[in-house]
Amino acid sequence: MTMANENKDNPTIEKKGFNAWLNKRLPIDEFVNSQLIGYFAPKNFNFWYFFGALALLVFVIQILSGIFLTMNYKPGELTAFDSVEYIMREIEWGWLIRYMHSTGASFFFIVIYMHMFRALMYGSYRGPRELLWIIGMLLYLGLMAEAFMGYVLPWGNMSYWGAQVIVNLFGTIPVIGGGLVEWIRGDYGIADATLNRFFALHVIAVPFALAFLILLHIVALRQTGSNNPDGIEIKANLNNRGNPLDGIPFHPYYTVKDLFGVGIFLLFFCGVIFFVPTFGGLFLEKPNFEPANPLSTPEHIAPVWYFTPFYAMLRAVPDQQMGALLMTLAIVAFFFLPWLDRSPVKSMRYKGWISRTFLGFFVVSFIALGYFGMMPADGLYVILARIFTTLYFAYFILMPWYTRVEKTKPLPERVSYDA
Repeated sequence: MTMANENKDNPTIEKKGFNAWLNKRLPIDEFVNSQLIGYFAPKNFNFWYFFGALALLVFVIQILSGIFLTMNYKPGELTAFDSVEYIMREIEWGWLIRYMHSTGASFFFIVIYMHMFRALMYGSYRGPRELLWIIGMLLYLGLMAEAFMGYVLPWGNMSYWGAQVIVNLFGTIPVIGGGLVEWIRGDYGIADATLNRFFALHVIAVPFALAFLILLHIVALRQTGSNNPDGIEIKANLNNRGNPLDGIPFHPYYTVKDLFGVGIFLLFFCGVIFFVPTFGGLFLEKPNFEPANPLSTPEHIAPVWYFTPFYAMLRAVPDQQMGALLMTLAIVAFFFLPWLDRSPVKSMRYKGWISRTFLGFFVVSFIALGYFGMMPADGLYVILARIFTTLYFAYFILMPWYTRVEKTKPLPERVSYDA
């Protein structure tokens, strides 16, 4: 036996060199072995499992582009809009960095909504992943806060009036509403103090909270293991080494798969940045290329597209207080999904036609409400918004009933997989 083979077969022999020195102080090899090579993921992942990695990618893009934007952005009523114009027109490649950030915000929500839809399809919110789902929903709330404050910072006219609408919603909270609105604004109106607060929160506080929640989300995922399209726990079937029979190492199989997804994603991402950065007014509205003007209200005030489903619910109710409550419940309902779903199976592959129908209606209602939220709040749009709001909440309210009474397909013992 050679010396090399002896070293390989005898783990007690101490490794030498820089790598050994580094791993004694920072266990990189141990982390790679446990979290990448030693982490077994289900072998039947499909297209829908790209979006978790893509969400992390967009988060990094937002952090990096945001750092460069802060180097020249100046928060303040008199400086914010002009500093953004300066970045766009005078800073070398400034327009690219700004459009990366604004486009990244929309793509972040596209990726997150697809990620959430996959969870709804395959029951990724069910046990033992309840905490994983709740952390994910907290991430969604943090992302909404981050996006709203970032939307206000350019100090365009739609940013100003959109902030007026959203901040005033907090005034509907009984007893503390008025004081809370004044505290958020830091003044008696949306002004200089508001911009400074939002800038501090958008650049420092909320990103740190998001990074912490992302870390918790990944730790919780590694603890429970990934779900799969069949909704079967692969840890139930182990080989003689203690590894799942239906699992494969995350690296290199899924790192290569995710890199392929990243490449396709970047093609679309760059296509939007270079050819349609405003996306017809969906990603950046025309009034936001005008400075904020308290004396000039835009023809139609509406938030960015990723908030419009909830905005449509708000306007569907004549009473503002009830509308704000309805909008809040529309988000809070997601937190209770693990306990509302009473089906004996997780994945939509094995649920009955009732669950599939309700999920279909839910998706259609969410998209329709997003469209109505961008339209004027009058006539047929309000009536349709009320109908689709009812369908939206029916998905949650009736779930304990239809998931319990419907007939489901037999669940296989092993995951279904075609090489």
